[in-house]
Amino acid sequence: MGLFGTMPGISGSIEVVCGPMFSGKTEELIRRVKRAQIARQKVQIFKPAIDNRYHETEVVSHSSISTPATPVNSAVEILQKVFDSTRVVAIDEVQFFDESISIVVEKLARRGVRVIMAGLDQDFKGLPFGPMASLLAIADSVDKIHAICTVCGAPATKTFRKNPKESAQVLVGETDLYEARCRSHADFFGEDQDQLAFFVNLNDSRSKTQNL
Repeated sequence: MGLFGTMPGISGSIEVVCGPMFSGKTEELIRRVKRAQIARQKVQIFKPAIDNRYHETEVVSHSSISTPATPVNSAVEILQKVFDSTRVVAIDEVQFFDESISIVVEKLARRGVRVIMAGLDQDFKGLPFGPMASLLAIADSVDKIHAICTVCGAPATKTFRKNPKESAQVLVGETDLYEARCRSHADFFGEDQDQLAFFVNLNDSRSKTQNL
């Protein structure tokens, strides 16, 4: 081992695949995993235990492509379960972890591990989902992929929650709860109030400036 536990001659990396629901994030993660396995690299796949929509111990895409995975309840568990021989760590639905996931993947990358993550970059309000802002900042590569807007067919970058009164950021569901939408049809709950607050604050700032 070298400085900070880095394997000499081995370079780790952090990759993020993100986008709205129904954009193929998990499918892309599985594709990269399969390629690494074809190259005979030791791969471990993890998923948050909260995501049991399709299977308890598999990562499953909306198109029913799947691969075995280890469910974990925390980011620290990933560090505890990664073998020394593992060269690739894949993490699906990474937005469900807390901010400590950033520390975990940094440690893995410094150990020479290629870390591949897939997750929602925005929640149903269009805000950064959980640790995604931090993960996007530290990533070596980011692929933001689009779905198709269910209203107009345009490229969709937003996840629309059908019942906006369900205010919890984490609410696991499928087409029963969510749709992919473009920016024009995202219709975020509370958007009018947010805009009003912005203009009120702007006017207050102008008034304070004039009084100086």
